[in-house]
Amino acid sequence: MSPRASRASAAENATVVTSQKVREGRTDEFQRWQDKTNRVAREFEGFVGAEVYPPGAGEENEWVTVFRFSDMDHLTAWLDSSRRQALLHEAAEFFEGPPTQEVLRGGTPSEQAPEAVTAVISHDVRPGHEQAFLDWQQKALEAQQQAPGFMGSELFRPVQGVQEHWVVVFRFDSREHLDEWLESDVRQELLDEGRQHFVSFDVRKVGSAFSGWFRFDEGKDSTAPPNWKQAMSVVLALYPTVMVLNLTVGIGLQALTIREYIGLFLSNVLSVSALTWLFMPLVNRALAFWLDPGRCTSRRTQVLGIGVVVLGYLVSIGVFGLITHQIW
Repeated sequence: MSPRASRASAAENATVVTSQKVREGRTDEFQRWQDKTNRVAREFEGFVGAEVYPPGAGEENEWVTVFRFSDMDHLTAWLDSSRRQALLHEAAEFFEGPPTQEVLRGGTPSEQAPEAVTAVISHDVRPGHEQAFLDWQQKALEAQQQAPGFMGSELFRPVQGVQEHWVVVFRFDSREHLDEWLESDVRQELLDEGRQHFVSFDVRKVGSAFSGWFRFDEGKDSTAPPNWKQAMSVVLALYPTVMVLNLTVGIGLQALTIREYIGLFLSNVLSVSALTWLFMPLVNRALAFWLDPGRCTSRRTQVLGIGVVVLGYLVSIGVFGLITHQIW
């Protein structure tokens, strides 16, 4: 775990993903050490962010840490620094064997998907099989697109002098869907076919989408939701917003004898503001499983989303029907 410094261009982001299997009973000490390491990393030029991901339920005590720097030179300066080497020496007693790491050049930020889980798979590609590996990887991606919950992937090439492996980072909308793909017969057949192009591979699962640090746009339908879905979700938020404003602000404006056209303008300003900054973000988050084309990949999800929206309509109508009946 001692990558050599690289003189690569300092024009793109660089990330290191480290897996550390912590000894039983040393978790608290490790976490204190990791907090200290994060503080030290923040002092280095080019530091962008750091996150620590604990093992999932029922998994071995393997922790994953992610550090991002503004470019490869700044990242390797941190990796090769005497301060980091001293920290690694200090923590050696916490680990079962040496930590493993992958250095990734590039990666474009995107919006976070809190429920998603990520897999980091590194491949030791046979010399001369690079193009064949890429062709195989494309075939694997096409198969992944058909898997439930697939949200996209990103491929990272080796970084000369720093990272020898080819690394694929992909995410699914849940750990269950990720595990289903990893254990599927389709993937096993692909692995059997791909072994002629790589010597070995290593899989690490992270209960997160790296907080949106990667785009995961390869193989993902990145278009906006269909117009009919957008319209349905807007109505779901718009109707209760307008009703609440009518029952509060509207009555107040009438009592103040504000002219109707001015009152309508003020109501529109308030309703649009409430939709933009409050209600639509809530609706979009709640219906992300249905609105996001990359996540809504089955008929069952389509029907479920429509059912949730229609139920929301009925509840809103029923609630405001009771309220207005009592008022008027």
